[in-house]
Amino acid sequence: MSHTPRNRTVARRTLPALTLGIAVAACSGGNPLSADPYDAADQISFNTPTGDGQKADPAKPLEITADDDGRITDVTAVDATGRYVAGELSADGRRWHSTSPLAAGAHYTVRVSTEDDDGAPGRKVLTLDTGRPTTKKRLNVTFGPKAGTYGVGQPVTAKLSAPVKDKASRAVVERALRVDSMPAVEGAWYWVDDKKLHFRPKEYWPAHATVQVSSNLNGIKIGDRLWGGRAKPLKLTTADSIVAVTDAEAHQMTVYKNGEVIKEIPVTTGRPGYDTRNGVKVILAKEGTVRMTSASIGASDFYDLVVHHSVRVTNSGEYVHAAPWSTGSQGYANVSHGCTGMSTDNAQWFYDTVREGDIVQVVNSGGDTMAAFGNGYGDWNLPWDKWREGSAERSGTPAHNAEVPRLTPQSI
Repeated sequence: MSHTPRNRTVARRTLPALTLGIAVAACSGGNPLSADPYDAADQISFNTPTGDGQKADPAKPLEITADDDGRITDVTAVDATGRYVAGELSADGRRWHSTSPLAAGAHYTVRVSTEDDDGAPGRKVLTLDTGRPTTKKRLNVTFGPKAGTYGVGQPVTAKLSAPVKDKASRAVVERALRVDSMPAVEGAWYWVDDKKLHFRPKEYWPAHATVQVSSNLNGIKIGDRLWGGRAKPLKLTTADSIVAVTDAEAHQMTVYKNGEVIKEIPVTTGRPGYDTRNGVKVILAKEGTVRMTSASIGASDFYDLVVHHSVRVTNSGEYVHAAPWSTGSQGYANVSHGCTGMSTDNAQWFYDTVREGDIVQVVNSGGDTMAAFGNGYGDWNLPWDKWREGSAERSGTPAHNAEVPRLTPQSI
């Protein structure tokens, strides 16, 4: 019988490895492509047991092979929670194998499409269950920050309950951590250390975006005697884009809302020896009234002040705050111990305008650039190509620990 073969397609999502045997269906007159799919059970084989209460080993890949009278055209494998198993189909259609791991203790449905030498379509749907891991060591994930609305600079964090050092194991973890945003953005995870990852987009988040964070790691083998555990999903939203740019040389802060200037504020920043850090900082907290002392930074000149409208931008104590004692220098000179000071009225306006996750950027200061990690969120100070190098998914580039700077005491 002559026929016109169909184009072969490869499933984008599929399950783990199994072995099946395949049955062939005869083709009677008419166009074979218009016929109902035959039962392909005798035409394919799996490398793992299916049905009859037998359990597949989740640590092994799933493989499906076709006999000499047919070829596989499509495979999808999905567990009861909706997780798909990625796979790859050989060019001749004779073998499909999973490229992502099966979950332990899971129930899978595998749909296999085939065609015979005459182009007639075949189909088989099978189910399989995977066994449970022999170890109880689980890797749990805690996402941050807490659910809520943030500024467009807020990174997503993932804290792991156990260290993951091996690159292949890190790739398994990273592939299972999902960040979905509306509108969509390009973004990537960065391994800050063995137990912490940060996720950020290439550019700041869009204003009024919705960000959903979740993990597909539960039951997945990560490494020797380490299996994925559960993680509570996280939902974030972003507010208007607020970016405050402080020019230390011009002694002025310019505040932008959704790209438009909404206020220009005379300020003072760190004097020589206490220079304010350059770079992009993400607002960590609105702390309001804070006591600041010279002892906290070892300053030779004594001060002990209660400071109002304080907005923290580093863990080590850099703030934007009210500084009524320096109003004569604001807009003209840098006289602080590292913080950005402004009048009480301007500080109150700034405090009322910003939120956690908003951006404070300092330019033209004599200080060093804020480190990417270890002193708050300096994530945006890494160029995008360098950020991508911190991903275990980046081909040919090992994930590595970021240098963590030594924290300095609180300053004003």
